[in-house]
Amino acid sequence: MNSALSIRGLVKVWRNGQRALDGVDLTIEQGDFYALLGPNGAGKSTAIGVVSSLVAKSAGEVSVFGHDLERDPRAARRAIGLVPQEFNMNLWEPVMDVLVNQAGFYGVPRRDARNRAVACLEMLGLADRQKSLVRELSGGMRRRLMIARALVHSPRLLILDEPTAGVDIEIRRATWALLRSLNEQGT
Repeated sequence: MNSALSIRGLVKVWRNGQRALDGVDLTIEQGDFYALLGPNGAGKSTAIGVVSSLVAKSAGEVSVFGHDLERDPRAARRAIGLVPQEFNMNLWEPVMDVLVNQAGFYGVPRRDARNRAVACLEMLGLADRQKSLVRELSGGMRRRLMIARALVHSPRLLILDEPTAGVDIEIRRATWALLRSLNEQGT
């Protein structure tokens, strides 16, 4: 059985010579619920960026469910759902369109994408906001929409970079309960 995530000797050196990652080794087995903890500037977000193909590595190997990020990038990326630390959606786009378009990036047919989007919105308590513009959502709702966007293509590995940043305690607890439930279901 392949690991959900395998990182070997991961190095990232920025153009200015700053070394963000220096030989990181990490294995996360299928079914694990894992957290990277460390001070600001420790390289957590950089590592997530490399794993999700948003940041080019300087050296090392990364594989997702046995798919090498360099040799089979499409399969590796398809297995990942990413919730970035920073909000990164078009504020003028309807909520449903955000999810349907995201699913389309992963080759999900439009009809299936709409069904998956509805299911994700229901799971995250946003079913009544399908037609709302993103800008009309509260900060906590936007954070939940980002999680829905990461889940709409049914990834096997969900990566969240500071998933509860800027949300109140109730939303934080609900988010952690949702994440535990998703993990129990195999994500």
